[in-house]
Amino acid sequence: MPEDKRAPRPEEGRGYTPASPVKRTLAWIGVVYMVILLALTTYFYFTGTGLGNLGPLLTVPGLVGLGIVSLVSWRSTGKPGKGPAIALAALCWLLALVTLPIGIIGLLSNFSQIYTVVITWGG
Repeated sequence: MPEDKRAPRPEEGRGYTPASPVKRTLAWIGVVYMVILLALTTYFYFTGTGLGNLGPLLTVPGLVGLGIVSLVSWRSTGKPGKGPAIALAALCWLLALVTLPIGIIGLLSNFSQIYTVVITWGG
């Protein structure tokens, strides 16, 4: 009987290893940015003009995601500690709340023919 000349199979490893919770969270942040990029590209193709003043609005998903990543990392690996993770998440979410109205105003400035936004600061 002829010998089997095929190379021996390497030992089967551990098999399927799912991604860590932090990697899954980062993937969801990437999905959010991909949907935003798709919407911006679609708008450009249908109108022929790009949208400007979107910088503050585009930081909001990253800030929210960074807060979530810090909490998920703390819950899954213990790093950073409980206090720094909660403080970082709170800071990121606070910055996102502050940045969101600025971003919305920047977005609406692209549609000045349709919408008028009046802002008064102070008294």
